[in-house]
Amino acid sequence: MSDLSLIITALGSIVLLLFLVMKVRLHAVVALILVSMIAGLFSGMNPADIAATIQKGMGGTLGFVAVVVALGAMFGKVMEETGALDQIAHTLLHRFGEKNANWAMTFTGFICALPLFFDVAVVLLIGIAFAVVRKGGGSVIKIGIALLAGIATCQAFLIPAPGPILVASQLNADFGYMILFGLLASIPAMILGGPIWGSFIAQHVHVELPEHAQFDGTDREGQGIPSFKIAIALIGLPLFMIGLKTIAARFVGEETALHDWLEFIGHPFTAIMVACLVSFYVLGVRRGVSNEKIMAICSSALQPAGIIILVTGAGGVFKQVLIDSGVGEALGNYLAGSGLPVVVLAFILAAAVRVIQGSATVAMLTACGLIIPMLDPLGLSGAQLAAVTIAIGGGSIVLSHVNDSGFWLANRFFGLTEIQTLKTWTVMETIIGTTGAVVAMIISIFL
Repeated sequence: MSDLSLIITALGSIVLLLFLVMKVRLHAVVALILVSMIAGLFSGMNPADIAATIQKGMGGTLGFVAVVVALGAMFGKVMEETGALDQIAHTLLHRFGEKNANWAMTFTGFICALPLFFDVAVVLLIGIAFAVVRKGGGSVIKIGIALLAGIATCQAFLIPAPGPILVASQLNADFGYMILFGLLASIPAMILGGPIWGSFIAQHVHVELPEHAQFDGTDREGQGIPSFKIAIALIGLPLFMIGLKTIAARFVGEETALHDWLEFIGHPFTAIMVACLVSFYVLGVRRGVSNEKIMAICSSALQPAGIIILVTGAGGVFKQVLIDSGVGEALGNYLAGSGLPVVVLAFILAAAVRVIQGSATVAMLTACGLIIPMLDPLGLSGAQLAAVTIAIGGGSIVLSHVNDSGFWLANRFFGLTEIQTLKTWTVMETIIGTTGAVVAMIISIFL
């Protein structure tokens, strides 16, 4: 098939995916696998090879993401149930003061969302935002947008959040550079999209505190809640282990036993596993929480994680079909003629998929499938691939609208109309995604 036909097939399959999910209301897992089959057939793949491609895409994605998501879900749930996340939030609010409550909420969302999924982070932290509003810390829009900006920024750019770490693994980006570049992209992005944009748009959009806005301040099982130092140390532990590998490996020969140990210690599997075990002991055993209680918390965390894992795996199937069918290579050849840098193309591809089908995770995976064939002949380093990953993360969250679950979370929690949600949430997401991508583009110039 011609490159143009393959590109049309890719665009048509994304439109079909959007139709099945939004209009037919088909479950995302079923829709992704069905559209993958159809895309494979229409792109001219041998029918006998399509099933093998589906298996390869699912297995290749879940081989990494299932471990990260499962461990991350348990770690985040233990942090929440034992009050560690609340401690971080309340400490930041106390230190920033009520006048700067929106800045505190942005950093609260950014830090506390690290071990959580986006939807879970919003549900767990939204009560703190409502409590701040009740205490006179600002309007619903000013405080709410600040919190959402911190959460969205973390989920777009910083590992070990599920999306960025999955894309980094698919592209073979260096995880240590991902942390560094993620922070460089996140700080200006969340400041512009959170406190600055939130303060501005709050002057033009006003809503009353919703009736359901009630904060649960009850204590947890055990001896009170952990200290801020313990809570922040637990959040930083996996980041330290991953970053240590990248920094130390620059001074250690690749053929040495020490290098091998650093690779093991700094792998996300090991880092998040250690964080889990330490949190079980520090937040559980030491505080008198029974092992049965901790294991019950872990089990409850795995239930929603299972759905996320399957949807992500199905997105990996779609990505693999785009690769094996030649669609990614065809689009790569077409866009390569534009002369745009690969980081810019990565942002554009992720943004296009995001607008069409809504899910940031699927946008990331689809962009991977389209960009990987373009990357192979370039021989980019792990640091350069990390910049590409940041650009994909930025593109995957821009222009959120009615086909995005995050749009409706903001809409319902804050009692907004659709137009108000577009003015507040959608613009915020676009500011964050574009700012992060611009930072990635600047970084790529110097690599």
